[in-house]
Amino acid sequence: MSDHRIALRLDAVTKGWSGRPVLRGIDLEVAAGEYFGLVGVNGAGKTTLIRLLLDFARPDAGGIRIFGREQTDHRARARLCYLPERFTPPHFMTGREFLRYMASLHGLTFDRAAVADMFRRLDLDPEVFRRPVRAFSKGMAQKLGLAACLLSGRDLLVLDEPMSGLDPRARALLKEDLLNRRGQGQTLFFTTHLLHDVEALCTRLAILHQGRICFVGTPDECKAGYGTDDLEQAYLRAIESVPADATVA
Repeated sequence: MSDHRIALRLDAVTKGWSGRPVLRGIDLEVAAGEYFGLVGVNGAGKTTLIRLLLDFARPDAGGIRIFGREQTDHRARARLCYLPERFTPPHFMTGREFLRYMASLHGLTFDRAAVADMFRRLDLDPEVFRRPVRAFSKGMAQKLGLAACLLSGRDLLVLDEPMSGLDPRARALLKEDLLNRRGQGQTLFFTTHLLHDVEALCTRLAILHQGRICFVGTPDECKAGYGTDDLEQAYLRAIESVPADATVA
């Protein structure tokens, strides 16, 4: 596949911290326009992989490309929008000020109608516009961050545990919104522990365990490959197949 059709490419990426291996020769491709889930237990290496992708850290070996450019090139990272798992907006801003600020960073005009529609789709109270961020609950802050990402217009959304802190209604609404967007050219790359969200949203997934990719494919291929009709059981069988020869942090 040519580079312009690949949103993310990792070639033999290796990373360790304090002499401990975390990622061990990761090879992975995510096609442009694909919805891709990265699944793994705590400590599997998901957060380290995202840190490398965002150039918050550098691989010990191997390379990472975003739409054909090295991840160290700011022009590559300009095509993505990232939401961390523990998202905390600047406490001194109101919701409106934060969204205006993010729109300016993305080179967009603040569109009140688009923001109001996004708030409706995420079940976010319009009162958030006026309230200081320091008064937000975790769920409200997460919805505000998701709204900023979904309004960004970026080609690639990198979301780390995006359902974290959301109540069941908000989770259902977010999935509905993402499904409505699927097939419109935007690429979604997200990490999660929630296999049913992967099954509902993703065209493909990768299972990362002890720093290794032990499966890449569709949810149906995962279930078939591990002889079960339940994705959670397939996941358990996949990680049990990885030799327990080291601890990964």
